[in-house]
Amino acid sequence: MNADTTPHATLDDSRPSARGTVFDETMLGTLRLDGEQRIRRVRLELKVAANHVLRLSGTTRASARGRIRIAGWTDDPDAEGELEISPLARRRIRYRVSFTADGRRLVLDGWKSVTPRRPVASMTVLPYTLYEDGTRKGTGTLRFPLATQLLPFLMSFRFPRRDRPDAFLASRWRGEPGRTEVWYTTVTDPDTGSGLWLHHELTAPADGSEPYAHGWAAVFPKDGPVRHARFGPAPSAPREPGFSSDGVTYRPGRLSGTAEEGALRWDLAERPTSGPLFTFPRWSWRRSLLPAAHMLPAARALYDGTFTHDDTTLTLTAAPGASARIYGHGNARRWAWLHADLGGGDVLEIVAAVSMRPALRGLPPLVFLRLRRHGRSWPRRAERPAVGWAGVGRFRADIGLPVWTVTGRTLLRRVRVQVTQPADRTLALDYTDPDGRHATCRNSERADAHILLDRWWFGGWRTEAEWTLDGTAHAEVGTR
Repeated sequence: MNADTTPHATLDDSRPSARGTVFDETMLGTLRLDGEQRIRRVRLELKVAANHVLRLSGTTRASARGRIRIAGWTDDPDAEGELEISPLARRRIRYRVSFTADGRRLVLDGWKSVTPRRPVASMTVLPYTLYEDGTRKGTGTLRFPLATQLLPFLMSFRFPRRDRPDAFLASRWRGEPGRTEVWYTTVTDPDTGSGLWLHHELTAPADGSEPYAHGWAAVFPKDGPVRHARFGPAPSAPREPGFSSDGVTYRPGRLSGTAEEGALRWDLAERPTSGPLFTFPRWSWRRSLLPAAHMLPAARALYDGTFTHDDTTLTLTAAPGASARIYGHGNARRWAWLHADLGGGDVLEIVAAVSMRPALRGLPPLVFLRLRRHGRSWPRRAERPAVGWAGVGRFRADIGLPVWTVTGRTLLRRVRVQVTQPADRTLALDYTDPDGRHATCRNSERADAHILLDRWWFGGWRTEAEWTLDGTAHAEVGTR
């Protein structure tokens, strides 16, 4: 799944994770353009994110995304910029927000001057200047309305963990028999519409024999048949961050290798654009208490480089996709998976599965659904779709081909996802578990998906967002 729209400043230290700060702020005010007598009303809604906890005695730099509305001129939902929050050290909170109006790129630049004599007024009034290419275009003032916005502002504060994506690429395997570990990457080439799938796997047989590394690469052209090739099995390289075996490597920021004696070749740079996304609960990845766990080191990434199949070379430039990690005891009895880049940094990730454990394999599929939208993940708790919460039941999955669906709701939201994997865009491959049993996956990196998100509002359900993906969804159904 789809960075994300809440801004994420780059982690600026070597720690694998740290607490950040996220909050929402809405200000209202006016603008007067130079040469005009008219006063225009302005509404600025921002989602602000910093990669560490705010330091009131120091200076915190944060990024911001949101919406700016200027009456009679623009309504831009993709405004973005940065804040310098320094209420004591520099006695100011500075805002620089870029937006588009009439096809022109403008910058709102101003700061709240914090003074001890008038702390409330100085913290709620933002005089600003509007610039275009460094030239002043107007001036105005924004105010934070305490009566209506103070409570939402305070309730919006979150202190999420900010993890470094490459911290999750190191191997989890510690010599135990009967384990499977996977690094896989899926990408959509925006220029040709082709989909790519790179699967890297370490298998430790249950009988204690030597572990082996293997995998495959596949390309799903927009026009033409699906092409794939395997590499391995071969001994795995010493444990380093990522995967390395038989000339195929996945290291932080780079994927390269060949399959079928060079029939398929790839050399890709990976640029994470958002933070990690835990499809299963975070604790399940750390402690391995479930039969398997799934997560994305970065919910969304961009890829540059080349992928060659036979005599055709795809040159990728900022191609959207993501890498994911799996660690567990083998494949599920039945499963379905979806990664959907919804645009604007939004991502949807779904895993629905029936476990092989005797106590669980008779249950309906357990659904793990994570929607990263506007920088926040819904449902807030990853286990919520699988177990239900507060009187609202579990999410449901109807797994089949060529169409499968997932539906569910929380108290205030509900979602319906329909995924279509046309037969001519789907590749069937055999999986081998550590105990020697087999499963078949049917994968498409050119699937279709329709996602409908509703919200309960004044006594009825209303559409909050809707997405339709035509050949850009990444999906899979597995059976035995």
